[in-house]
Amino acid sequence: MINLDKQFSIILEKFKLIENSLNNMNDIDSNELIKLNREYSELRPIVEKIKEYNNLQKDILNLNELVKDNDLEISNIAESELIEKKNQIKDLEQELLKLLIPKDKNDSKNSILEIRAGTGGDEASLFASDLLNMYQRYADLNSWKFDILSISETGLKGVKEAICNISGLNVFSKLKFESGVHRVQRVPTTESSGRVHTSAATVAVLPEAEEVDIEVLDKDLRIDVFRSSGPGGQSVNTTDSAVRITHIPTGIVVSQQDEKSQHKNKAKALKILRSRLLDNQIQEKNKERSEQRKNQVGSGDRSERIRTYNFPQGRVSDHRINLTLYNLSEILEGKIDELINPLIAEEESTKLANMKNE
Repeated sequence: MINLDKQFSIILEKFKLIENSLNNMNDIDSNELIKLNREYSELRPIVEKIKEYNNLQKDILNLNELVKDNDLEISNIAESELIEKKNQIKDLEQELLKLLIPKDKNDSKNSILEIRAGTGGDEASLFASDLLNMYQRYADLNSWKFDILSISETGLKGVKEAICNISGLNVFSKLKFESGVHRVQRVPTTESSGRVHTSAATVAVLPEAEEVDIEVLDKDLRIDVFRSSGPGGQSVNTTDSAVRITHIPTGIVVSQQDEKSQHKNKAKALKILRSRLLDNQIQEKNKERSEQRKNQVGSGDRSERIRTYNFPQGRVSDHRINLTLYNLSEILEGKIDELINPLIAEEESTKLANMKNE
């Protein structure tokens, strides 16, 4: 069972230490300052609720005394207020429990979105294009900035691979459950007999890593430059502006050639590399907690089939929480909160249950 008073004392003490550190900024380097400001911003709303909770407790203690007053009118008024305050404190306890749920430290980060056509040939690349459009529209609905860092297209308006940078408020917290295999069932336009085909695309959502999160050493990098090429191998650039970066310790390779500037391509490639390295760290930690994760929705397993989009029935099914919706056209227009919010609620419910059992 959660000892709220103990939890509150720990949080208030931590908040006070951070506040004191920020008031003496001369002793703090820039990276530490970023970290402290982030922690301060995360704790402040919880601290405000704790203070409200403590004030309510004091009010309840005072009203308990007034209920015993010999003056019947004062006693009745106090009793009425006491009922109201007790209801308020119950609601506030639930709010605080939700705020105390362990947060993913990456939830507030921007994201790198990677979409790749899987099994299914041309139909898979067309579906990958549909997913790219869906996430772009979702970003627009949330007033997020959506930048395509690199894209490899097919001649049929399909997408073999797309890597995008999405920036805005709490992007990763919303998109982190999208990682996995997305399956589509529909009749391809080239299919004369009207048979339903099944194909797939993979989605990876990585928290965008800042330099403070991941240190990339020059000695660990091999950087190759080459000329950009267009469809069919034709040269689209007469200078060696394309960049390929290999991270020697992990073997991760990132190539960028969309920009005419070698410097810009290198910066984009490093952004993607840092995010993949951070994602590697997250995946390693997840493996260590694999038993704990069996009942959680946010495993991030890239090979897990998470969702099916059935066009003949206009149906979308999320297999992790057995959720089925019949508004496929709206979902493809970017209205995916109906899929995302239940996943967030399921994760919160699991974490809350684990907290209560500890």
